[in-house]
Amino acid sequence: MTSPDRPAPPDRAHTPAPRVAPWSMVMGLGFVSLGIDMVADGAASVSGALLAGLGASAVLVGVVAGGAEALALLLRLVTGPWSDRTRAYWTFTIVGYAMTAISVPLLAITPLLGSVGLAVACALLLIERTGKAVRAPSKTVLLADAAQAVGAGRGFGVHKMLDQIGAFSGPLLVAGITAVAGTLWPAFLVLIIPAAVAMVLLFWLRARVPDPSLYRRADAGPATSDQPSAPAPAAVPAPARKTYGTFLLFSLFAGLTTFGLLSYSIVSFHLVQTGLVALPAIPLLYAVGMAAAAVSALATGWAYDRWGPAVLLAVPILTVFVPGLSLGATLVAVVSGIVLWGAASGVQDSTVKALVAELAPSGRGGSAYGWFAVFQGAGALAGAIVAGALYANVPALITIVVVLQAVAIVLLVLVLRRRKARAGAV
Repeated sequence: MTSPDRPAPPDRAHTPAPRVAPWSMVMGLGFVSLGIDMVADGAASVSGALLAGLGASAVLVGVVAGGAEALALLLRLVTGPWSDRTRAYWTFTIVGYAMTAISVPLLAITPLLGSVGLAVACALLLIERTGKAVRAPSKTVLLADAAQAVGAGRGFGVHKMLDQIGAFSGPLLVAGITAVAGTLWPAFLVLIIPAAVAMVLLFWLRARVPDPSLYRRADAGPATSDQPSAPAPAAVPAPARKTYGTFLLFSLFAGLTTFGLLSYSIVSFHLVQTGLVALPAIPLLYAVGMAAAAVSALATGWAYDRWGPAVLLAVPILTVFVPGLSLGATLVAVVSGIVLWGAASGVQDSTVKALVAELAPSGRGGSAYGWFAVFQGAGALAGAIVAGALYANVPALITIVVVLQAVAIVLLVLVLRRRKARAGAV
């Protein structure tokens, strides 16, 4: 693979070997995600409240939240292929993480900007999610190089667990500071600390692992070409060359399941409208969902490596119950819905990607993750619009989600059958 980040093919023999073990790389990237997710999810847990305090309407809060999430996913259609063309996976990863590390702490100044504070806050939230789009495909490629050397499901699962610890602890930090200070802006300011630590660790990893693809070649023995070796524990024992149709079906499956996983901004809006909890408790409930995501990511990662991708059937099954519970009339129902939302999201954002790594055409990992994210982004945007429109008619929303999850199950079964048939033909 040639790039500004990686030596040209004639010099590959002189590329420095990774100076950390594959598991250390997985853990290192996991701790980077932990720090940045403290920042990103700390902001996400109260972004609606921040915008409301700056004078935003409920419609604007929904548009910004839904649009930002769609942006984080849809832009990967550009950043994924771009990273593949340049092979600058480290550069994209660093720039994307830096966008989040800078934009979120700057939210602290928005209450001081008067009439322009709302516009600046909206822009910063959109920049933060753009950073996610910039880094996600490349970071996943870097992670896949190391994860497939230790077990794709385990690697992605452990990374997601660390990621979700950050997503859990960030809102807790925000809740604590908000409760003490009585306002949100000091919490955003404090988030600069985990942001700085994460960026230092990221640069440290970049210096010690200039070419993570060497992990896979070392695992498979001497390599004679630029093609990555076949993934080992859960992967089909041959490069995936003719998997575009199967990959498309699986991407559609992911889009349908994402549709049913409501944005937390809608859930938090529901909590405010019903008065079920006080403001400082809203990020605490978000943290509960992130804790469920961490546990489910780790559990399904190990299960994936042991039993294969059939474990992904859990995603549509969990998703079916999310709208009715999370938009329920009692606190018990809402908390139950948030736990299921977190559990399904954890699998969706971690173990699902292990199968993407297997189905992606050889040498096109960044593009594959980019296209996959397009389906997820379309599902997230459509789901947010439909959920907002049907907020007053939850039974209709539940019916739509149930039907779409039934379709998702059929699609996944087709994917699993094609995968099995291809494995048998090798």
